[in-house]
Amino acid sequence: MQNHNKTTSAFSGCIRLTVTALALLLSLSAFGFAGAGSLVSGKVIGVLDGDTVEVLDARKTIHRIRLTGIDAPEKAQPFGQRSKEHLSDLVFGKQVDVQAGKSDRYGRTVGKVLVKGVDANLEQVKSGFAWHYKEYSAEQPVADRALYARAENSAHSSHFGIWRDANPMPPWEWRHGGKNIPTWTSIASGCPCSGESHCTGPKGGHFCISPTGKKRYQ
Repeated sequence: MQNHNKTTSAFSGCIRLTVTALALLLSLSAFGFAGAGSLVSGKVIGVLDGDTVEVLDARKTIHRIRLTGIDAPEKAQPFGQRSKEHLSDLVFGKQVDVQAGKSDRYGRTVGKVLVKGVDANLEQVKSGFAWHYKEYSAEQPVADRALYARAENSAHSSHFGIWRDANPMPPWEWRHGGKNIPTWTSIASGCPCSGESHCTGPKGGHFCISPTGKKRYQ
């Protein structure tokens, strides 16, 4: 009988521990815990640029969100301010759900921002106010990868936003010194870059730009 009581007590303790752990997980989810693969829910209280927002959750914790799958023009670039304004029109002051995938090196949560089920990341690309960030597209679900790629092609062919310029400079180039390049010269004839863009750098050196945005000097 004594052994039976000990077994029953241990079993009850195990159940209590499991219920407590489950309640903790549900609580973290409800209040916007920003772990990998989690859901952050709250109100957008700030739009920093065309691909970064701040979300205030129910616990009054502020999450800085970097929109996954896209890269918007820097604020000093052409269309940088318009990109920020467009994202602000989409999400500022609204309740959103963020499908969080990871944290980046700056401590931001990287994720997809949904406002009433609408993918704000995709809308930025559709409207021509962001590039599909192909260098990190492997982190996207296959369906999203295809959607974003088609959205960019459609915006490009329609000359929306950034695509009004003949050769808009990708922000990843701008951040790595591209802002010192006065113009990009596409070389149509005899281009050694198969399937890439051939450009002239700030010191006259030629380099190829791959579809993922990587630079390869000649």
